[in-house]
Amino acid sequence: MQPDLRYPIGKFTAQPTYSPDETKQHITAIASLPAKLTELVGSWTDTRLDTPYRPGGWTVRQLVHHMADSHINGYVRTKLALTEDNPTIFPYEEGEWATLPDSRLEIAPSLVLLNSVHRRWVTIFDALTEAELRRTFYHPGSKRTFTLAQQAANYAWHGEHHVQHARQLAKRNGWGS
Repeated sequence: MQPDLRYPIGKFTAQPTYSPDETKQHITAIASLPAKLTELVGSWTDTRLDTPYRPGGWTVRQLVHHMADSHINGYVRTKLALTEDNPTIFPYEEGEWATLPDSRLEIAPSLVLLNSVHRRWVTIFDALTEAELRRTFYHPGSKRTFTLAQQAANYAWHGEHHVQHARQLAKRNGWGS
C-alpha cells in the first residue's frame, strides 16, 4: 500500500470532548514539538530544506516557517478564548503566507519562535481548569466552534503531522535518522 504523503498520520478529526488524561498527552506533545523538530531538521543542509516533502508540496523550509506561523496563531487564539466570550478568530491564508519572503529565510528564527511560543502556550495550557478547557472560539473558515481541549488536540496532531512529513522525506531519500 502506498503511503499517504499528504497525511502521513491521517487527517485530524476533533472529538466532541477529551478526557483530562488525553488533554495532558496533547499538551505534552505540544511541549515536546520544538525540540523534536529541531533535532530532526535543525542541521539539515539548504538542499534538504529546499526539498518538497511530496510532489507539489511545500519544502521542508516552508513547513518549518508554516509551523511557526500556525502555532503563533494558535497561541493567540488560546488567549482570545480565555479573555473573550467565544471570540471569532481571524483565519489566514496559510498557502499565501508560505510564499512570502520570510518563507525563504534560514529556519533558525522559526525554530526559536516555536520554542518560545510553545513555552508560553504550554504554561497557559498547564494551568487551565477543566472548565477553562471548555472555553471556545469560533472559526469562520470552518464555520465551527472549537474548545481549547479540541485546539490542544489539533495542534498536537498538527505538529506531529509536519514532523512526519520531514521524517518520511528523509527516510525515502536515505538521509538517515
